[in-house]
Amino acid sequence: MTTGKTLEEIKIGDIAEFSKTVTETDIYLYAGITGDLNPAHINDAYAKNTFFRTRIAHGMLSAGFISAVLGMQLPGPGAIYLKQELAFLAPVRIGDTITARAEVIEIIPEKNRIRLKTTCTNQDAVVVLSGEATVMPPKAAKK
Repeated sequence: MTTGKTLEEIKIGDIAEFSKTVTETDIYLYAGITGDLNPAHINDAYAKNTFFRTRIAHGMLSAGFISAVLGMQLPGPGAIYLKQELAFLAPVRIGDTITARAEVIEIIPEKNRIRLKTTCTNQDAVVVLSGEATVMPPKAAKK
């Protein structure tokens, strides 16, 4: 089994990214899994009368892309996601390609923790989500 980077393998400024184009199916699956059936996400007729004039993706769907970065790349498999602060800055629409990015901004060796700046941007370089995460990297395998 592959494990992610240990604290000793991580340095300030390390960056990882994950990109995905958001589909209508993604929105319906997320709604079904979470139970968040807000009509702003799943009802086209309702959404046409909202501020955004169209359906938008759940904000937490984009936040989930950050989880993919942390759990699969930086630090990667075996990491424990401890905390996330988020600000939702712009809507994500069907067809938008979202790039989640995590950058190491602090290493806390005495607690085996790292802090990361987290952002999601769309294909037009608009920041749709911004925040900060705290993660516990996996420990080195015992020999």
